[in-house]
Amino acid sequence: MAVREPDFAGSWYPGREKECIRAIEAFMGEGAPCPGEGLSIGGIVPHAGWFYSGRLACNVIRCLGVDVAPDTCIIFGRHLHPSSPNYIMKEGAWNTPLGQLQIDSELASRLTLEFDFSLETPWRYEPDNTIELQLPFVRYFLGDIKIVPMGLPPTKKSLSIARRAAEIAMELGRRAVIIGSTDLTHYGYNYGFLPKGTGERAVEWVKTENDRRVIELMLNMDAPAVIDEALKSHNACCSGAAASAIEAAVALGAKKAFEVDYYTSYDIRPDSSFVGYAGILLRS
Repeated sequence: MAVREPDFAGSWYPGREKECIRAIEAFMGEGAPCPGEGLSIGGIVPHAGWFYSGRLACNVIRCLGVDVAPDTCIIFGRHLHPSSPNYIMKEGAWNTPLGQLQIDSELASRLTLEFDFSLETPWRYEPDNTIELQLPFVRYFLGDIKIVPMGLPPTKKSLSIARRAAEIAMELGRRAVIIGSTDLTHYGYNYGFLPKGTGERAVEWVKTENDRRVIELMLNMDAPAVIDEALKSHNACCSGAAASAIEAAVALGAKKAFEVDYYTSYDIRPDSSFVGYAGILLRS
């Protein structure tokens, strides 16, 4: 079986098994109990280097494995524009420092028969941190699970694909969980986005206004509005992934969303350029 090797191991996150496990155990020690009643069906997680947002992504994905043992994890990610194509890896495996994750080729192949995708292979793909950085957490907490890694652009058509992915999983008898990967506002000179200047005033605006608007829409599980808000206010870099995760989770029975935590890279290392991170748990 062809295997895709990680591109960010050893830089954005630990590249060796023992180092990954040590980091994950430390993140778990800083996490709170999983919020809300019902079963965990999906989550929205950030994808900066583990130094910045690993704790948050880790503890959302931890909550996906506490209720039942899922068979398949459908993961939405990638930095895309509305005119971007759809991406999917439909066969092979993706390696992590904790072991391989096999692609759910049956589910992925069904999707490619119904929708147009740019197909990625273990040898031909664009390196992208949004999905890869979640995979060691998936391997640690969800074990020998199959994955369907997808990139869907911020358009309403993507929601139809996400919903269909959930439906196919149910048709195949899969017990599926969903992950959507996005960071929030990218603020400062590094990102060419400074509507409130610099300093504490800018940080407060990002936290209490710009990021908060899109977080509230995620908590309301309003997938179309998440896309519209992000395109208008530049407060989610992968809104197609976040909205698709919401749409797929709702199709699987999610009825409530809970905020696991929120902070920014400024809280970890103050700088004139910084990024917001939110963790959302979607439950039945």
